[in-house]
Parts: sequence; structure tokens; C-alpha cells
Amino acid sequence: QNYQALLETCLKKKCLFTDDNFPAHISSIGTGALLKKLPGNLQWKRPHALHRSPVFYAANRKQLDLCQGLVENCWFLAALEALTFHQDILAAVVPQNQSFERKYAGIFHFRFWHFGEWVDVVVDDRLPVNEVGELVFVSSVYKNVFWGALLEKAYAKLYGSYEDLQIGQVSEALVDFTGGVNIRIKLAAAPPDLWDILTRATYSRSLMGCQTRLGVYFPSVFLPCIQATKVLKNGLVAGHAYTVTGIRKVTCQYGPENLVRLRNPWGKIEWKGDWSDSSYKWELLSPKEKILLRKNKEDGEFWMSLRDFKIHFVDLMICKLTPDLMSQEDGKKWMYSLKSGRWVKGSTARGSLGFCNDTFWMNPQYWLKVLPVDESKKSLGSCDVVISLMQKHSSKHRNRAPHLFIGFLLYKYQESNRKLPPAFFTRHQPVNKHQVFLDEREVTHNFHLKPGVYVIVPCVGARETGEWSAETNQARVLSLNLNSHCLYGGQSGGLYGSILPSRVFLHSLGKNPEINAVQLQRILNNISWRNFQNFRLSFSLDACQGILALLDLNASGTLSIQEFRVLWKRLLFYLEVFQKKDTSRSGKLDLVELHAAVQETGISLSNEVCNLMAIRYGGPDLKISFESFVCFMLRVEIMGEAFRNLTQDGKGIYLRESEWMMMTLYS
Repeated sequence: QNYQALLETCLKKKCLFTDDNFPAHISSIGTGALLKKLPGNLQWKRPHALHRSPVFYAANRKQLDLCQGLVENCWFLAALEALTFHQDILAAVVPQNQSFERKYAGIFHFRFWHFGEWVDVVVDDRLPVNEVGELVFVSSVYKNVFWGALLEKAYAKLYGSYEDLQIGQVSEALVDFTGGVNIRIKLAAAPPDLWDILTRATYSRSLMGCQTRLGVYFPSVFLPCIQATKVLKNGLVAGHAYTVTGIRKVTCQYGPENLVRLRNPWGKIEWKGDWSDSSYKWELLSPKEKILLRKNKEDGEFWMSLRDFKIHFVDLMICKLTPDLMSQEDGKKWMYSLKSGRWVKGSTARGSLGFCNDTFWMNPQYWLKVLPVDESKKSLGSCDVVISLMQKHSSKHRNRAPHLFIGFLLYKYQESNRKLPPAFFTRHQPVNKHQVFLDEREVTHNFHLKPGVYVIVPCVGARETGEWSAETNQARVLSLNLNSHCLYGGQSGGLYGSILPSRVFLHSLGKNPEINAVQLQRILNNISWRNFQNFRLSFSLDACQGILALLDLNASGTLSIQEFRVLWKRLLFYLEVFQKKDTSRSGKLDLVELHAAVQETGISLSNEVCNLMAIRYGGPDLKISFESFVCFMLRVEIMGEAFRNLTQDGKGIYLRESEWMMMTLYS
């Protein structure tokens, strides 16, 4: 369906779009258990019939503020929450130029990464409601906002029905929203450098979700619309998906502590243990650190220690974006390849090695050539290679075709363009000797490979080599997608490359993992600021001292690597906004441009505050340089965050004198 053509046709005919491919009918909801949850008098209505001033998307909302409906798709909402930290990707999935006013024709569209390509899914805006006009599936806290409900409808259409969204993995939705590559970490056997992995993933182009283990629970009285709510005594929900929204190393009176911030996609029901909103642990921090990190309100978001995170959660899913969406990483170049194929019963579906040795060689084989890092020097250095195998069933409905056990073996070889014979597999060991077959949609592994020729053999598990039922594979063929990503150049950083100006940063640090104002000035002034070519950016020592005071939460007088990563991410964002609104290309913003720049960041400030900031941070002509814009925006964001964390009613806050002094003088 062509969204633009359908829109123009409806506008020309002055009619509202009705989608015959996904009708306002019970068949679009499903045929199983979900039907039993539906209200007796189910109706389908358009947003204009539900609210007098419907809005498609509220751009000024920092969080999704979505509520889960009758469909138990917390995995979908948890992945969607992760998207809010990457507004450019969210805008790709949810095109923003859609409205219930301008060019409205009852038609909307969304984009998903579906088995190797971006697909545009068109829906009409008829939504299922109960007899009093309340949405029965995903809804917004703000009753006039409808993008979440329409996005869920499009996702249901993509996979067959609303019921097909009942069961799922956060990892699947993360891939569908980004086209990324998933890494799953079993927290019971987490690697020793888990904190380093979380740090690199948080401050690079990665999205993260996690899932709790099943446990003894008691029925929830808070969410009557959800039938099988399993709230544990510690406040977590058993077998539930959460979004990882941040990490922080804090300085307690007894030493440092690593914290993980999580969010329940329901927007309520929080962790009750150490570092929860009401925990005594917050009193062990400096006043400023406590104010800026602790949110004492029931909004579904909470902190917990890394230790507790590993105990109470089963899986951590990290979705690293593929090269078509990945930010530039110094000294590294990604090469990307996508291959599609089929497992055909009796031909290329020949089982796994060890169970079907005589037929294993008949599985599909794909060649991978790993090039030297620098061919001119004939380097023998290794490069990072990420291989992802995805299975695609022929059934239109996502949950009607159970996943087969799939995996792949990787072999080193000297030749290419020739299918490996049976004898090869009896004489050679695969690179991944301990391959595990999983009954999941996608299996991903990363390797550290030396240059040479390799062959990838995707295969189904031994138990899948017998007869396949019609339900599992009606066409007797199972499609497969094979992705490979090769990372070349620079020092190897594993899958999670750094987006920092690493060489300058590490050189300035030396052996000390903390940087002071002088070192910060040296780093910022030695960076080659791309796309800022009209003049040279320069940061004064006074500005760097001000920046350090704003971001240094524990009053140590230095910035940690983690705090610098926060700063670097904000700097890139501020630079993009500054250049966009500096229409005169003078390198400074006048009052009109400053107002526009602040609005572009999504922050709402009165004219009086903007004028005062221009007087405080501007020159004699009240124009603001990029250096001053950074100090101004950091102050506005941090003070706004402090207010939101402290306020109980959204109108005012209460501070002790020491807290007031810390927030006003030191920042």
C-alpha cells in the first residue's frame, strides 16, 4: 500500500480512508484467548469521535506516557521506551509530519525493519474502544494523544493481528524498530566487564531492554485491566520486560556504587529494594547527587544496584545499530552484507553437526572474506565480525508458527567459490566450537577474526530435521536472513565502539580516570569539530570550570569518564541545534535565534528567562557564542531535572538550606 498515493486519493475524494487489508473487525484482533478479554460492546472509532482536539504526537513529552492495554505486550512497550533516547530513530519509525488537522484523511503510516528491509505499514485510524469510548489496547496518559495506539495497530497489522503481539521478546521489537543487531547477555553468567559493556552501550548508539525471572507472586490490585499480573514482594513484575534507561556510578560514604536505572513500561509498579525511591541509601550521597538522580514519585522508573540487577533479572538485551544507522566511530569502518536463503525439507534442511554428520554439508553455505585492516601493509591484525541469523516463517501470523531451533557454524578455509565437501566437516573444527541452538527468531554472535576466507553454515537443530507440520511450515520451506558486519581499523573495541574523541581523551587522562577543568579545556579545544568550518571553536577555562561544576555531582572537582560521556553526547546535540538556528552563520545567536534554539531542544522557557540568560551569558550585544550556549543549556537542563525530581505537585519544591546552596552556588 502506497501511503502518499492513498492519502492524495482520499483528499481528492474528500473521504476518510478505510483499510480493507486490516479491517475494523474482530478478525484483526485475533481468534484465541484475547477475545475472552474484550468488552461486550466492542466498537471501532476514529480519534475525532473520542476527543474534541486529538493530537497525533506530543513532541514536548520526554517520556512515552503510554499505558498497556488488554494485549500483554510489555516487550513491545519496553522497546518503544528505549527509542525515546534516540529521537532520530523514533522519527524514522513514527513519521512526524502526520496530523489530525492538516491533510487529515484518516490514514497514517509507520516504518519497521522487517527481515532485511524497511517496510511502510499503512493503517486507518479506526481504533477498538469499549462502550464508554476508552481504548482497549495501548493508550496514552494524555487522552488526546493517539500515536501509540496507531503504532500498535500498524505493528499488529505487520504480524497478522493484535493477538499475535501477546507474547514476544524485547530483542525482537528492538530489531524491528531499528534494523540493529542484538546481543543477549545471561546475567547469571554475566562477563566480569558487564559494567564496561553497559557503559559503552549507554553512550553509543545502542538500545537496551531486560527481563525479570519468574517467581512467587501475589495478584496485583493496581492493574485490573491486565489479567495475569505477577507483582513480586520486591516490587518487580515476574516474567516482565523493562527498559534500561541509564547507568550511574555514584560515590557513597563507604565507596563507589554502580547503579542501573530501569523503567516499567506500565508507568507504575516499582522496585522496593536498595536504591528504590524510598531507600535509605540516598542519604549516603552528596545533596546535589541525590537531588539530580532520585525521583521520589510513582512513574515506573527506578534505580537499583548492579549487583541486584544481576540477581533479579535474567536477560539483558543490547541492540547495537547496524551501519546504516550507526554514528561515526573514530578510526573504524563497518562493512555490511545481507544474504537471504531457504531451508528446504529434503534438500538444504540437513540438521546440525554431531547429529546429522553425513548430511550436514548439504546445508546452505555462505562465504565471508575478512580483509586485512590495512592491505598496503598486509596487516595480520584481527577485526570484529558480527554475524546474525534470522528465521522467517511463511505464515502471515507471527504466533502461529513456532520458532525452530536454529544456529550456525563458522569455519576457516583457504579457498572460496566452492561448496565445502562432506569430508571437510569431519576433519576440521568450527571457529565457534560451542554453538548453542536456540528456538528464537534471531541468533547473533560476535567474533574476533584474522584476515582470510571463512564459510558460514546456517542450520536447524537436530530435532527439526524430521517432518515439519503444516502449521510450522506450510510451504515446506523456511526462509533465512544472514547478516554480517565487519569492523575495520583503529584499536579493537569489541562490538561496542566508542563515540568519544578517544585518542585526545585518553591522552589527556593519562593514568588518572578523572579530568579537571584544565584537562577538559585541552580536550574540547583539541577536538576537530566536524561541520563547524566557518571559524574555530574555543572554550575558555572559565567556561570549562562552569561546565565541570554543573556535571560534577559528587563535588569532587573532576569529571569521571562517565560524566564526560554525558557531556560529549550533549555537546553534539547542542552543536547541531546551534548550527541549525545560526542562520547568519556568524557563530553567535541573537535573541530571536536563541529563543528558536531553546525551543528546538524541546525545552519551554519564558521570554523573560531567555532574556535574562542572554544578559548573563551573552556579550555586550546580547549575542551568545557556542561556548556560552553550552553553559546556558546545561544549566537549564540540570535545574529543570532537579525541579522535576523534587516536586510532588509540579508547582513547587522544598529544599533544606544546604541543598539550596549546593544547587545554586556550585552549579
